[in-house]
This record gives sequence, structure tokens and C-alpha cells, in this order.
Amino acid sequence: MLELPLETLKKYLRIDGSEDDDILALLVEASKEYLAGAGVPESNTALYRLAVMMHVALNYENRNPAIKIESINFALQSIILQTKEWGVPNELSGS
Repeated sequence: MLELPLETLKKYLRIDGSEDDDILALLVEASKEYLAGAGVPESNTALYRLAVMMHVALNYENRNPAIKIESINFALQSIILQTKEWGVPNELSGS
């Protein structure tokens, strides 16, 4: 469902070479899992693609295990809240 060309992601991260392509692919999958766990359904919207790219960037740029990432970037947090599937109570959904 997600259409995020590797070249687009690499432009976002300012990566020229291909030596980290397998790491980037892994980070994209991990980002999709992270967003799903946060209640954001996978889609091909611009906000979802941006959330994946931002989450990949956060993890790609902070690969040193000694660095503890205390909180999620505010912009990513905002996108998650905007795209989160909150669910609709049964009495409102007509079910």
C-alpha cells in the first residue's frame, strides 16, 4: 500500500550512495510497524509517507546505541495524532 521509492527517501535523508539501502529498507518496515502500533493505519497519503520518512530519519541519524532518544520529534508526534485511527463507537457507526 505504501508507495515510497527508496530514491525519495534517500533524497530526504541526503544520502547519495547505496551502501545503506538494506538498512533503509529495514527502517521503513520498522517505521510502518511503529506507526501501526501507534494506531496509524498504513496508507499512501502524503502525511503517512512523511511520518515514515521522519521516523526513518530519527532512527537512521541516531544509530549510536549509547544515545538515548528521549522523545519523538514534535512534528512526527503531530502527524501521528492527525492520522491515528481513533475508532468510532458502535452507537455512532451504525453497527
